[in-house]
Amino acid sequence: MSQPRLKEPKVPVALTQGKLMLRMLKLNSSWVSLILVIVLGTFIVSPDVEAFLNQRREIAEMELSIQQAEDAVAEMQAERDRWQDPVYIRAQARDRLYYVLPGEVSYLVMDAEGMDFSDQSGTVGASLAEQRNADEISAEIAAASENWVDSILESFLRAAVETPEVSDGE
Repeated sequence: MSQPRLKEPKVPVALTQGKLMLRMLKLNSSWVSLILVIVLGTFIVSPDVEAFLNQRREIAEMELSIQQAEDAVAEMQAERDRWQDPVYIRAQARDRLYYVLPGEVSYLVMDAEGMDFSDQSGTVGASLAEQRNADEISAEIAAASENWVDSILESFLRAAVETPEVSDGE
């Protein structure tokens, strides 16, 4: 009996240089065409994507401005409601206008450096009323209005002739 003959394994045939180049060219051309399709699709879709993103940004900005406007309206309504309350109005009159109820004594604490204590009546209101009703704005202006031509001439000559003094600390 004869034994069946085993098939010899197929040994790959060495590709010729031309066939190898053709196979690489086919592989490369498919990749190149795929890349071209992707790039072309990107250029075609990009303006639409940009418009979409711009619209989303504008929508977000509008929603933010609407929220800020709603907050402002709520704050104004709360302020309006507070001014409807007589207790709040009375408190504001006391704080802002220094109003007092009959029989109460109001004390106002002020900075001593800014006060003029030459008034003998003893009240700050009398001092302020006297200053408001005075014809002169200040003593310096009244003195300058009596002889203003000589004052201007003196100032001009002093500016032209005198040199400023320089201190050692500068």
